[in-house]
Amino acid sequence: MSEFGRPGEEPGMVRLRDVAAHAGVSVRTVSNVVNDFRYVAPDTRARVQASIAALGYRPNVAARTLRSGRTGLLSLVVPEIDSPYFSELAARTVRIAEAEGWTVLIDQTDGDGERERRLLRGERSQLVDGVIFSPWSVTAEELAERPDATPIVLLGEHAGTPPVDHVVIDNVAAAAAAVTHLAERGRRRIAAVGASSEPASETARQRELGWRQAIAAAGLPAIAAPVTSLHRAEGHRAMTELLRADAAPDAAFCFSDELALGALRAVVDAGLRVPEDVALVGFDDVEDGRFAVPRLTTISPDKDGIARLALRSLRERLAGDESPARVITAPHRLVVRESS
Repeated sequence: MSEFGRPGEEPGMVRLRDVAAHAGVSVRTVSNVVNDFRYVAPDTRARVQASIAALGYRPNVAARTLRSGRTGLLSLVVPEIDSPYFSELAARTVRIAEAEGWTVLIDQTDGDGERERRLLRGERSQLVDGVIFSPWSVTAEELAERPDATPIVLLGEHAGTPPVDHVVIDNVAAAAAAVTHLAERGRRRIAAVGASSEPASETARQRELGWRQAIAAAGLPAIAAPVTSLHRAEGHRAMTELLRADAAPDAAFCFSDELALGALRAVVDAGLRVPEDVALVGFDDVEDGRFAVPRLTTISPDKDGIARLALRSLRERLAGDESPARVITAPHRLVVRESS
């Protein structure tokens, strides 16, 4: 049995030689790309991957597993698949991985520490070649002590020094850019919706640090609005309470777009206008924010870049790279829209 096909396969099935003809390369080159051989020129790899996607080629997973000991499966572990940010990131990861011959299995932990630890102990290790993991509860020490040797890459900031690769964005710089943007627009009371929350993730702590640095640089007061989650309802509650205070904010930096959308509703419910009375900046650049009224200013992480960097890390580790764990930084940008 081989990836060229087998007796009895359907006549319309796309095979390696079809991909090779489409990409203008040899069958061996296509096989090297499909099997993650590291010594393929980047432009050639990209051309073959484009042909794989265009033709809808699917590798013969059973043959690959027998030959290489790999399943062609990856696990993506996120806290909340119904979160707009994580669902968009998951969709991008699935598409990019599929173009490279991988199938992605998705797990949701709800941020529960015990569920995260079960996965770290190798609950699915016999099924997958590698894991992309966005944990909220497990520590660097627990990662260092995990018995499972399946390659893993983390998403987001983590306290301590995780012993595995992790892909991050510069949350301190991103938050500071959001707050500086508001200050440059003349806002003098910039609240942080999500700051000083308990329990707080390392990502939230980094965003709070960026907010505090920026308001200190601008000589502005610190107005923190804690939340118990990053969801719309908490954004609405926190902003409602802020607007009832004697010295209400004239702007808010929200630690997620979901919080910002809830805050937007609270401003409207109070009979105020965005951005005239209260300017808002969110974080994540989810699709809902682009269609809100007004459209939401936000920090936009490069979700495609995060997915590609995580998958590249797994490819390299599966190919035998034993270099020390790396912090891999993906780009981000401030997207200014109508809410500020």
